[in-house]
Amino acid sequence: MSGVRKIIHIDMDAFFASVEQRDFPHLRGKPVVVGGRPGKRGVVAAASYEARRFGIHSAMPSLQAQKRCPHAVFVPARFDVYRSVSGQIREIFLDYTELVEPLSLDEAYLDVTENKKGNPSATLIANEIRSRIFQKTRLTASAGVAPNKFLAKVASDINKPNGIFVIPPKRVLSFIEQLPIGKFHGIGKATEKRMHELGIYTGADLRQRTERELIRHFGKTGAYYYKISRGQDDREVVPHRERKSVGVEETFVDDLETEEEMAHILKTLAKELERRLKKGKLSGKTVTLKLRYPDFDTITRAHTLDNYVFKADVLFRVAISHLKETEALKRRVRLLGITVSNLERTDIKREVQLWLPFGQGESF
Repeated sequence: MSGVRKIIHIDMDAFFASVEQRDFPHLRGKPVVVGGRPGKRGVVAAASYEARRFGIHSAMPSLQAQKRCPHAVFVPARFDVYRSVSGQIREIFLDYTELVEPLSLDEAYLDVTENKKGNPSATLIANEIRSRIFQKTRLTASAGVAPNKFLAKVASDINKPNGIFVIPPKRVLSFIEQLPIGKFHGIGKATEKRMHELGIYTGADLRQRTERELIRHFGKTGAYYYKISRGQDDREVVPHRERKSVGVEETFVDDLETEEEMAHILKTLAKELERRLKKGKLSGKTVTLKLRYPDFDTITRAHTLDNYVFKADVLFRVAISHLKETEALKRRVRLLGITVSNLERTDIKREVQLWLPFGQGESF
């Protein structure tokens, strides 16, 4: 079949937790939770498969995770180690193709339609990559192989952990037809519920709907649902994506109650954000304050300035102005964050800082 792309999605298995179990043998076979602290406020960064059996998942509050599994072992995140291992894995990817699009430290798309090994089988390449990852890192990876990114992403989750699933071109439509709507990448719980209300439970049901009907119910995203229900996804694997924002945030063990406490944290966050922007040689025009109250009510306040900024004192002044526009000074706060977007790559030395106050299957 001419013109068919061969896309691989590689997804490391419980990456952060697996690194901890690899490096600390006493953790193997135990329910490991990375991030947060038992009995304290915080958020789960990752959970081992043993912990997932208790319903623990990333972004879950640590207190809730401990309730679900009292004997879970909490360990601090070591992002420097995870980044190093991720770099080793990326080097393996680049042995096969320059068309590597990382989605995070633990997953990436590869376009191997034309590859450095001259291997016509994406399935064999995926298995070879998984084998090399294990030899190099002693960690397992799962893979999805398909003609496009959407299908490859869905496929990589089917035989986890340490598995591979292949969707050849001739099986695309039959695969989609039987796929539960909740398994479609990009369809979350709320959308799944809405689709169920409309009588859409599988890919076959989704394909029965017209594009106009789906747009009426789901807006512009409806056009995307119409295409993927037919196995259509023309997105290319993009090796170098432009960063859209740079941010930093912190969740507190004890809620902040005073303006002085909040101002101190915002100054610290602003300094760290300046460091990150300088490292990336970036500045931005839009500064956003994020805060979360103890009841998990989360709000943001954003303002776009006339000039590109990156310095901590400017970021702090904008953030504190935003803070005074919220109820934060009357309510306790459990999270604060600052993000800069509307970015531009710049020579920082020439930057002018101004600020004005404001109110397994077949192979192919």
